[in-house]
Amino acid sequence: MAIEAGDFKTGLTVIVDGDPWVVLDFMHVKPGKGAAILKTKMKNLKTGSTQERNFNASTKFEPAMIEKKTAQYSYKDGNTYYFMDQETFDTYELDESRVGDNKYYIIEGMEVGLMFFDGELLSVSVPDRVTLTITETTPAIKGAASNQTKDAVTETGLKLRIPQFISEGEKVIVSTADGKYSSRA
Repeated sequence: MAIEAGDFKTGLTVIVDGDPWVVLDFMHVKPGKGAAILKTKMKNLKTGSTQERNFNASTKFEPAMIEKKTAQYSYKDGNTYYFMDQETFDTYELDESRVGDNKYYIIEGMEVGLMFFDGELLSVSVPDRVTLTITETTPAIKGAASNQTKDAVTETGLKLRIPQFISEGEKVIVSTADGKYSSRA
């Protein structure tokens, strides 16, 4: 079942030039003359590269069948992350370049999603919000306004701004979409 470019939606995965791509953003453009085109921003799921591409609205694509599995993050050795399937106890390896910024949200024992295409592990997905421990920050400033923030670093190396009243060793909830503080844990 082919998918026309005119039917693209954000998050749709299709095969372009033999590789699986996910549509990040798209916009229909109708020039003064000729057929409508679709301007897209897409991410190659194998390489992680992002490109802006234009397609004729009637161009057809094959859907990319992405298999998703739940696994537990085990550990990191060098630039390799190791995950274990909790049902089959299979171990999967993923290079740091494919983990990307998700490395800041993964802690040992955490349950994550793994994405596969044709049996090849492509990437890891994390929950929308994660609980992390603050390992570095400055002491609170006495008399500071309640809406003032300060720099902090989490156990995973994520640098973020947190409220003045939070100190080292406390757990905070962080949004994985933008890497920002959400609340105390």
